[in-house]
Amino acid sequence: MTQKDNWGWRARIGIFIVGNEAVPEAEWWAMAPPGVSIHAARVTATSPWAKWKADKSGVELSEDMQRGTRQFSTMRLTAVTLAHTTSSVVGGKGWDEATAAAMSAGLGKGVFATTNGYDTIAALKASGIKRPFLVLPPWFADPALKAAVAYYAEHGLATAGHLRYDPGPGWRDIPPGELYANFMGFEQQIEPLYAQVRAACPADADGVLLGGTGFRCVGIIDALERDLARPVVSANQASLWHCLRRSGVKEPVTGYGRLLTI
Repeated sequence: MTQKDNWGWRARIGIFIVGNEAVPEAEWWAMAPPGVSIHAARVTATSPWAKWKADKSGVELSEDMQRGTRQFSTMRLTAVTLAHTTSSVVGGKGWDEATAAAMSAGLGKGVFATTNGYDTIAALKASGIKRPFLVLPPWFADPALKAAVAYYAEHGLATAGHLRYDPGPGWRDIPPGELYANFMGFEQQIEPLYAQVRAACPADADGVLLGGTGFRCVGIIDALERDLARPVVSANQASLWHCLRRSGVKEPVTGYGRLLTI
């Protein structure tokens, strides 16, 4: 008798994630269907994780990205995503395309390369969402929040409103940029997040986007969809869905939103 060993015999997906985060891997493994394996490379570079060349002819991947791409190229992966919302939204116009191209060059033929920005845009369109209510984690400072709103508007997805999640009184005196250093990422609670999203979602929003791959939230997607009667997309859910479909895995996954059944 054999036991489950999480071997990626249907698809093997690589994800670049923030070096000190645990949420992306946990959420991806929770949602991944049988026969799909997830493999993470950790990045400690500042945002964005690829910098524009002086002549804007392309981007230079950070050292961690270059190393991870070389390693991923030997692992027979079907897809790789740069799972970092902030890099996409602050990278500027054309950054996703240039970065995906740079990743593809290092990964070799047959591997689908993408970014979280690409993934969420594809997911919103597949879900029929045109005016999302954008919900971001508390560590998104004002410049990153404004960049995120502008990013989706630039791609034809003007937000119906936005919310930066309030993690509670114990965290309010800590600046957004210092929350992770104080381990806020490991103290996230999804029940208060559910309550805030449900209370704040505008009537004219046709869906919800929970941005940020380090934002713990996939456990409440189904509940929000039922109670708001609208589709809900999260950063990690979107990237998994996009990579699965581009890897040829079309099996519906239940329990984590409508998107994974499309």
